This record gives sequence, C-alpha cells and structure tokens, in this order.
Amino acid sequence: MIDMILERLPYVAAIVLMMVGLYALLATGNLVKRMVGLTLFQTSVFLLYIAIGKVFGGAPPILDYKALKADTLDPATLYSNPLPQVLILTAIVVGVATLAVGLALVVRIREAYGTIEDDQIAEADYSLELEKGV
Repeated sequence: MIDMILERLPYVAAIVLMMVGLYALLATGNLVKRMVGLTLFQTSVFLLYIAIGKVFGGAPPILDYKALKADTLDPATLYSNPLPQVLILTAIVVGVATLAVGLALVVRIREAYGTIEDDQIAEADYSLELEKGV
C-alpha cells in the first residue's frame, strides 16, 4: 500500500500544487497574489509532465558514439524520452516571460490606479465612467 502511494507521489504533488495555484488565482483580488497563483499552476503542470515522462530504469537518451561505431550497442536498452524534458524547458522560458510581462502590467496598474486590488480598480473604473457620462 505504501509502495503504491510512493509511486504516485509526483502526481499527488502536482495535483495539490495545481489546486493551490488555482485557488490563489481565483480567490484573491490582489494582482501579485494572482501572479503567484498562476506561477504555482504552471509549476504543477511542469511537474506533471516530468512525472509522466519518467521511465524507471531508463538510461539517459545519449548514445555512445564509440559503441555505435563498433556496433556493440544493446538494442534492448531502455531510454528515457527526451521530448517531455525539451517541452518543459521551453515552457519554463515562456512561463518566466509571462510572469515578467504580468508583473510589469501590475506595476503600470499600480502607477495608474494607486492600488493592485481588483475591486478597488473596478470601482475606480466605474466612477470614471460615471463622471464621463458613458
């Protein structure tokens, strides 16, 4: 029973992180906390992809050139799939760029409205619309 739980621990961790990130994204009105929730959600997706791509007992997907040239490679060697790792590296770069743009927008919103709370920003926009008569 314990072995079964430990085998699925990365999936449980990914789901817990995903739910915490989703809760932080939806439950708070603070824009910085929402960005933290988005980052947690992205991290949980990274962890899920890495857990799916893990091959137990698999060798790194690096071929030995000398063995290849001497034709002594074992065709039964189990290799890990490098595609999830490459996808996650790309996703990390995109996630960091998204976080940077989001935080830059939060700074601009703070300069324009004087706050980063969602309800106060909506109230300020609503009062501006009433003043203009829209």
